Amino acid sequence: MTPRNPDPAISPGPTATLLLLADGRFPAGGHAHSGGVEAVVAAGRVHDLPTLESFLTGRATTTGAVAAAFCAATCARWPCDIPTITELDTELDARTPSAALRAASRKLGRQLLRATRALWPHSDWEHLMTVYPGGLHQPIMLGATTAAAALTPPSAALLALHEAVIGPATAAVRLLGLDPLAVHATVARLTPLVDQLAAAAAEYAHGSPQDLPCHGAVLLDIRAEHHTTWEVRLFAS
Repeated sequence: MTPRNPDPAISPGPTATLLLLADGRFPAGGHAHSGGVEAVVAAGRVHDLPTLESFLTGRATTTGAVAAAFCAATCARWPCDIPTITELDTELDARTPSAALRAASRKLGRQLLRATRALWPHSDWEHLMTVYPGGLHQPIMLGATTAAAALTPPSAALLALHEAVIGPATAAVRLLGLDPLAVHATVARLTPLVDQLAAAAAEYAHGSPQDLPCHGAVLLDIRAEHHTTWEVRLFAS
């Protein structure tokens, strides 16, 4: 029997592709990064569930919201508007004061490109490697990936914010030995905020790169620089 076409009005919002990209097992290198939580755990700023929730809230509303806006804006333009995507990458670079975080973001962008080339082959990726030999920032590359996967800017923004929260949350389980169920309950409480921030970020999809958000997290920048000097660490950033 041939399945009937689903009614768009009642079809589920998340697609299988979006779930694939949101899966922590997606081979884009994110598991090796703590999203800054390793440094704040060492500093004693995050040590239990309430302090973790406060950290995740702060990260989502600052760097997470910025990443989501840039991801959505790239998704709306890939691959037709390379000059604006170049400008988006430059603007995001200017919003990332920490050299360590800039390097980590571009490394993650290169790793994501390798995964994307395998899943959605296209000549665009070869061109991208020529134009950006050092790699795009991860949120920019994530926007290009979501566009290649036929997802929309709102989905791209949601994916970026999901990564901003779930990455540090799962890293905290390893660093602090927290109950994974309790940590995911904490993440579940933040889902209305993540949805709200993603919707706001998607509004920037067609805006000028200069007008995108520039929320900062100064302590994260400072601790990221300190983190790179550690001789022993569990995560790359």
